[in-house]
Amino acid sequence: MNINQIMVIGAGQMGSGIAQVCAMAGFDVILHDIKEEFIEKGIGNIQKNLNRQVEKGRLEEREKEAILSRVTTSVALENASKADLVIEAVVENMDVKTQLFKMLDQFAPDHAILASNTSSLPITEIAAATERPEKVIGMHFMNPVPVMKLVEIIRGLQTTDEVYETIEAVSKKLSKVPVEVNDFPGFISNRILMPMINEAIFAVYEGVATPEAVDEIMKLGMNHPMGPLTLADFIGLDTCLYIMETLHEGFGDDKYRPCPLLRKYVKAGWLGKKTGKGFYTYA
Repeated sequence: MNINQIMVIGAGQMGSGIAQVCAMAGFDVILHDIKEEFIEKGIGNIQKNLNRQVEKGRLEEREKEAILSRVTTSVALENASKADLVIEAVVENMDVKTQLFKMLDQFAPDHAILASNTSSLPITEIAAATERPEKVIGMHFMNPVPVMKLVEIIRGLQTTDEVYETIEAVSKKLSKVPVEVNDFPGFISNRILMPMINEAIFAVYEGVATPEAVDEIMKLGMNHPMGPLTLADFIGLDTCLYIMETLHEGFGDDKYRPCPLLRKYVKAGWLGKKTGKGFYTYA
């Protein structure tokens, strides 16, 4: 299956990063969002990242311009009719995603693969909103997308071998390392990462140690490049809570119960770096 044109839905941090690596790999990219201002911000992120590469001597100016020329923008979902592959990178909410995939199923050509960048939600359930469940797959990129090598590829119950092999080949063309996992809550990355973050929050909640102490112990003692509470702030505490709730609901096991302090911070609007305050305060 040939993939030439890729549509990325959502121009936020993840979506703009996915669009950037697709354009850098030579694909024609349509970057879509519901408002022009969101798209402008996304294009600005791509330009900023590429300018940094030029400054470091890793990219020439002409290469940067060629990459940017491969990205077109869209506020009309009907533009999915031009895509061979659609990668969705919208909010981590099942209702939002299923509604989107239902619409994409109408607009995208019959041969098009529909991929979700979900970090925890079941691909089989997302696929069930379409008339092409065999062509729906998970492509979970890591943040920041231009830097992180992993793409977690998640097969839904009906995903065909041909679709998996096509997405595996696309991931390699993006200079990523594709790793296959089956469709379980949180897949592998967040099934392991989020309970660790949640336990770190419990340690603070129970007064065992300060956030600074927890992070320092995990960095110096476990050789983690970033402490779990700093990482939680970077991911977004609302996202961490949503994933923990998905794990708790999906497995029905109280070991995945979200820490009350995490809920409290989210209700207070302390979502981490993006709001200026989480476990740490940001300028």
